This record gives sequence, C-alpha cells and structure tokens, in this order.
Amino acid sequence: MPVSPHHAAGLALRHQIFGAAATDAQIAKASAFLRPMQDMVTADCFGQVWTQPGLDLRQRSLATIAMLIALGRSHELRIHVRGAIQNGVTVEELGALMRHAALYCGIPAAVDAWLNTDATLQDLGLVAAAPEQTP
Repeated sequence: MPVSPHHAAGLALRHQIFGAAATDAQIAKASAFLRPMQDMVTADCFGQVWTQPGLDLRQRSLATIAMLIALGRSHELRIHVRGAIQNGVTVEELGALMRHAALYCGIPAAVDAWLNTDATLQDLGLVAAAPEQTP
C-alpha cells in the first residue's frame, strides 16, 4: 500500500517531536486492530493538523497539553509533555499552564496533570525528585 503525502509528513513530524525510536516502537507494537488508529494519528493528526499553518509546534504543544488536562488524559499528557519539551516549551511554562488549568479545568484535573508532568520531567532529568522525608 503506497504511503500518502500526509502519512509521510506525519511520520516525519512524529519522529521530530517524539523521536524515531519511540514512534517506530509504538507503530510496530500496534496489533492489526490498533494499526488503523496509528495510521490515523500519523496521517490525520500529525500529517494534516499539526503541519497546517497558524500555530507553531510550541503553541500546538501548549494547546494540546491544556486540552489533555481538561479531558483527564494522563497517558497522552505524559507523551505530549515529552514532545512539548522537544518543541521548546520550558518547565516554567508547563508550571504556569498547570496553575492556569487549575482555575479553568478544576483542581482534580490539574493535580493529576501536575503529578504526571512532574513524573515525566523527572524521567527527562529536568526536575529533581523531592528529598526523602525522615520521620
């Protein structure tokens, strides 16, 4: 089956944002049932929407994270925090976004987002874990 221009553009963008190894592993691990979803994400989401003019990748990352917080999608949030860092979003900007989300999305959604963002930033070595408390 030939690869469409949108699929090729989307795959290149996914490689740029999330890394070739992580992207290719996600696609390779997709079952026959999940493969159409991966193709849709690659061609439609990244090949058409993320590549259209109007917002740069940094702005798209911030908007995406805000929407994921509002929807309570922690798994996707962790993935997109990594992508946001790659797209130039700073740790300070992520913190400001969490505080903003607390007001507009609610404290429970923001707390969940904060915890998942902190864990991802720790994984990336961008923030330190809290010191151990001794009783």
